[in-house]
Amino acid sequence: MRLKTDNHHFVRFLKDEKFIEWKLFSTDELNRYWEEYLRRHPDEKDDILLAEKHFRSINMSSLKMPQEKKKEAIHRLEQSLGVYGRKCRIRRFTYAAACAVVLVLSILFIPKGMNRSGEQLTATTDYIMGSELESEDILFITGNKASSFQSNVDIRIDNDQTAKIKSEHAEAEEISIEQHTMNKLIVPYGKRSKVVLSDGTQIWLNSGSSMEFPSAFTGERREVFLSGEMYIEVAPDKKKSFYVHTPAYKVKVYGTKFNVSTYSGSPSSVVLIEGSVSLQPVEKQEIFLSPNEQAVYSEATGTFDTRKVDVHPFISWKEGYLTFEDTPVIEALKQIERYYNLSFNYENNVSLQGLTCTGKIILSDNLDNVMTTLTLISDTKYKREDKLIYIYKK
Repeated sequence: MRLKTDNHHFVRFLKDEKFIEWKLFSTDELNRYWEEYLRRHPDEKDDILLAEKHFRSINMSSLKMPQEKKKEAIHRLEQSLGVYGRKCRIRRFTYAAACAVVLVLSILFIPKGMNRSGEQLTATTDYIMGSELESEDILFITGNKASSFQSNVDIRIDNDQTAKIKSEHAEAEEISIEQHTMNKLIVPYGKRSKVVLSDGTQIWLNSGSSMEFPSAFTGERREVFLSGEMYIEVAPDKKKSFYVHTPAYKVKVYGTKFNVSTYSGSPSSVVLIEGSVSLQPVEKQEIFLSPNEQAVYSEATGTFDTRKVDVHPFISWKEGYLTFEDTPVIEALKQIERYYNLSFNYENNVSLQGLTCTGKIILSDNLDNVMTTLTLISDTKYKREDKLIYIYKK
């Protein structure tokens, strides 16, 4: 198939079916085709690279097609792909996936700001497109000193002067910490950390979390400040109560094990595994939790709703796996986002809305294993291309 030329330079590739098919379903045959094309047209390399860049930045989220247009699009897709001997493969894609692909083939996509008429073009909601993000380092800040770590770390505060740091891919080291000051641990998306405080309390910080804590507990209280998610096993001390402060409420501990989640964009909650805690929103009445109870905070009312739960799905992340029980796929994706430093772009009307998943996902270093498991327990399909991930409804 010959490419049509126009005055838009790289935009002509975004109109070309074979180029888009190459970006969505790369094969050896297509790779050879475009390698040969570049060999014959080396002056167009920059245009192709620019087309690839804008193709990846497309926001495919909101355009809907009439039913008859979808049928026509599928027919066109089968015809065009049949030319390249790919009919057998396309049949394995579902109706929704085919519509998503055809919309890409049928519409000229120009990212926001690129359309000469000023009109923003968007596409189908039949799949979710996500991308891997750049990795960030864990930061441990004490006084005016900051140390960074590229992999997960365990930190032990031996006394109010030394922190022992053990990294996954480096030798253990000691860092001098400031006395009588607050320290801060920042764990970005894609990383995890464990901290043993000076009193022996053990804290697991999940991805996308930060915590402030003192070098030593010298006052009448033991207090830490959390943003994100932690699982904590508090060391008993009858003389000093332990408090976890979140942006909306505080948790008072009576010797216990519990999980606190305060991620932005998701309901904040506390799940009690063992012992007893009380919860007190700002200027609200204190409530108590019993083991195997979850309290979900309402920003609208400033109060908690409590219920009995199986605690394991809420704490399995610290053991290296996620557990889902009729969990909305959208919520499962949020957890995978945080754990693997991904970004899935979708709107509330995306076609995966309403799908749920049930099962366990082992959080391995191989993201493809994780995505394959997710599709098996959620009745979806996925395709990964470089750092882009497409999730289709079956």
